[in-house]
Amino acid sequence: MMRKAISILSAGMDSSVSTALLSREYDISAITFDYGQRSAQMEVRYARKLSEYLGIEHRVIELPWLGELGGSVLTDDGELPSPGDLDDVEECLETARKVWVPGRNIVFTSVGVSFAEALDADAVIVGWDREEAATFPDNSREFLEAFNSLLGIGTLRGVRVLAPVIDMTKKEIVEAGMEMDFPFELTYSCYTGEDVHCGVCESCLRRRRAFELAGAEDPTEYRE
Repeated sequence: MMRKAISILSAGMDSSVSTALLSREYDISAITFDYGQRSAQMEVRYARKLSEYLGIEHRVIELPWLGELGGSVLTDDGELPSPGDLDDVEECLETARKVWVPGRNIVFTSVGVSFAEALDADAVIVGWDREEAATFPDNSREFLEAFNSLLGIGTLRGVRVLAPVIDMTKKEIVEAGMEMDFPFELTYSCYTGEDVHCGVCESCLRRRRAFELAGAEDPTEYRE
C-alpha cells in the first residue's frame, strides 16, 4: 500500500510540479485554499484540472478570515507591483512586502498537517523553492527545517513537510517538469485572477523568464 500525503496545491508551477514529482511515491490528496485572494477562482479551477489529470482527490478549503486581515494587495484593492529587474533583491523585497499575506505558509502548512494526521498521511507536500526564498523567507530551507523540527514534537504520527523543489530556481522547475512531460498548461500563476495571465505581475514575470531560460515552449497565454 502506498504511503499517503497531502499536497498544498495552488496550481502554480512550483506546487504543481512538486505534486507530480511525488505522485508515484504517495497516494496524494490535494487541498487548495480560498482566502479571498484575487486569483482564488482560477487557482481552484486549475488545481481541479491538474488533480483530475494526476488522478488524485481534491478539495477546497475556505479561509476568509485570512484575507480579511488585509495588508496584502493580493486580497485588498491596490496596484499589483511589477518589478523591473527580477535579480534586484532590494526591488523584489519591496514587491514581496506588498504581496505578503500575514502568516500564509504557516497557516497553510498547519492545516495540511491537520489533514495529514486525520487521514493517516505521512507527509505534506509544498512547492517552496530557492528563487522565491530570496525574498519570501517562508519558502526557504531554513523555514522547512524549522517546521519539520516543530512537527517532530507537535504531531503523533511524525508528519513531515516535503519540498521537492526547495533547492531549485523556476528555470530548474520547468526543466524538471519537462523531463516528465508535465502539462504546464494545467497550471496558473497570475496574481490578477484573470482568465489570461497578465504577463507583468511578478509571478507572471518569473514564469515567463523560467521558460525562456530553460529554452522551453511556454504554453501560457499572456495579455501583455
